[in-house]
Amino acid sequence: MVLPWLQKVRALAANPKRLQAAVLSFSGTVVLTTVAVGGLMVTIRALGAFQEAELNAYDRLLRRRVDEGMDQRLLVVGITEEDIQTRSEFPIHDGTLATALTKLDAMQPRAIGLDIARDIPQGDGREALLQILAKSDRIIAGCKLSSRNEFGVPAPAVVPPERIAFTDLPLDAKGIIRRSLLVSTPMPSRIPPLESSLCNDPAPNNLVMSLSLALARQYLAAEGIFLEPTESHELKFGEVVLRRLGDRSGGYANTGAIDYQVMLNYRTTLQPVRVVSLGDVLTDKVDVAWVQDRIVLVGYTATMAKDVFFTPFSVGDQDELAMPGVVIHAQATSQILSAVLQDRPLIWYWPWLIEALWIVGWSLAGGLIAWMVRKPLLLLLAEGVAILLLYGISALVFVSGGWLPLVPAAYGLVISTFSVVILDRANRSGYTQAIYEQMKEKVQGAIKPQIQIDQEKRQREVAEITETGYFQDLVARAKEIREKRAKEVSDAS
Repeated sequence: MVLPWLQKVRALAANPKRLQAAVLSFSGTVVLTTVAVGGLMVTIRALGAFQEAELNAYDRLLRRRVDEGMDQRLLVVGITEEDIQTRSEFPIHDGTLATALTKLDAMQPRAIGLDIARDIPQGDGREALLQILAKSDRIIAGCKLSSRNEFGVPAPAVVPPERIAFTDLPLDAKGIIRRSLLVSTPMPSRIPPLESSLCNDPAPNNLVMSLSLALARQYLAAEGIFLEPTESHELKFGEVVLRRLGDRSGGYANTGAIDYQVMLNYRTTLQPVRVVSLGDVLTDKVDVAWVQDRIVLVGYTATMAKDVFFTPFSVGDQDELAMPGVVIHAQATSQILSAVLQDRPLIWYWPWLIEALWIVGWSLAGGLIAWMVRKPLLLLLAEGVAILLLYGISALVFVSGGWLPLVPAAYGLVISTFSVVILDRANRSGYTQAIYEQMKEKVQGAIKPQIQIDQEKRQREVAEITETGYFQDLVARAKEIREKRAKEVSDAS
């Protein structure tokens, strides 16, 4: 296949006129067509038409990655259906929660995250719960931020502000969680709160951390790594910048991220962290080594608590697979620790201009395939190879956290290929020239009658004027004047 093309190139190089004609044909058929198709794909993407397809492709790439196993630095204490049934407590009572937190605190973890908002007493043991929350500087109490329709759920008043974090999670369409919310400000609620708190104060300078960020900050502080702002007002631990999502980032045409969000780079769907039950803690069945110098999260894993969410692993052929909120918080915490301590990649994406060039580039690739490969079967084979290559590159880059525009590039590749095929075949068969000639004839046919009509109209107007008596008298007088002037000139000589 290469040799015939080399021969054609040599033949064109030897004939400047043929070379010029070939360049003009290539420019008109391939370059203009592919740039137009690529530009159309970029425009459609900017309007949001590809967002759902791109997010679905993102989910598929995430599910096909190698399982990274458990993060041993974290432990989840899940409140299961068995715990609820055994103790006949739902919600779990303050005294039970206080006992569990006291046992965990005694094992000396670096941090304990409470994914349970406990603003009002539940059952007995309220004083014991307030005492452990106020005394232990390891416990970070969760709250729910206020929104337009809810006044939020504050943490107990005995907990100082530096140990309060929100547990809200940002939802995509269909309730899927692909992002992690790190810092936010409560929204003013239409329903006035019963009392003012950190989690319902809508003041612009009231920036509240998420549970995952607060836990990671406390863990990394013991390593001598502290949370700092960058010059561009992003957050970083050491040299690792937690890149903030914009309104249009990656495959999102509109994230709605008015606060500080990042993509959530899940470790795995199977068992990202070790999970024990509340009953295991209360009966001293938890190994101290699982807790000491680690992060512990406490929350509901029972489905009856309705704190389970869909993730990228829940779509497609795994629709029934959901993840408890406390495990998602553990995934988000693990993401930060792994990025800072182990250089595990965060999800990244290109600036808009580079993504646009990537899409146009694949459109051009499709046009080149159509221009070079003439046989239909070989063309389909080459197109299939190009699509596999595009997917392979996207999947390979995704391993390192790179989220490339796979879907619009694939559409540009395919549409450009068949557009160039149609135009090229039409040019070679003479259809485009026939259409041009036909249009030219129609235009000329429309212009000529109009010219003839205009000429006939002028002739009629001239005839009407010349046939009047006034015009005839004017001609006679002009003749007399010319004869008179001619006689005067003759006499003077």
